[in-house]
Amino acid sequence: MRLILLNKPYQVLSQFTSPAGRACLADHVRIPEVYPAGRLDFDSEGLLLLTDHGPLQARIAEPRRKLSKLYYAQVEGLPDDGALDPLREGIEIDGRRTRPATVTRIPEPSGLWPRDPPIRVRKSVADSWLALTLTEGRHRQVRRMTAAIGFPTLRLVRWRVGPWAIDHLRPGESREVPAEEIRKFLRGRRSRR
Repeated sequence: MRLILLNKPYQVLSQFTSPAGRACLADHVRIPEVYPAGRLDFDSEGLLLLTDHGPLQARIAEPRRKLSKLYYAQVEGLPDDGALDPLREGIEIDGRRTRPATVTRIPEPSGLWPRDPPIRVRKSVADSWLALTLTEGRHRQVRRMTAAIGFPTLRLVRWRVGPWAIDHLRPGESREVPAEEIRKFLRGRRSRR
């Protein structure tokens, strides 16, 4: 049973093959027979978990498990608490309400690497950073949530999934989680049923 933490770079597919020749996981991970536990969009960066263990993959990725995920989102504009409240209460996307998110305004996260290529900067429009913790993972959810309240996401970095965080991994770097830490996670999740 293996669990790999990868800092997925910007514009890398969350799969091991790319029919269109785009960058993919095979360009960064040389460990055989591991697969993503969840997904991270092509234009998002940050923590992606890979495993060779089906039950572990299900525990991480299955929505009903409500495993928390922390994202840092650089958004266009300066949202105040009133603008962020709909995200905290749950917002409707495609006719379904999201679970309430924890959302706070933050300074630019320390330890964040420069994006390559950098985001497009507009001198006439300010930007700001949000920390969002979700317990679900719908397609492009954070981007769709911030756009729905009028503050489009410019950059999105997933920093943590459950107990695992990027820590000091640079884009494209990975590390393997010790087996005892994985077993502890599986035991803890089982006891909370």
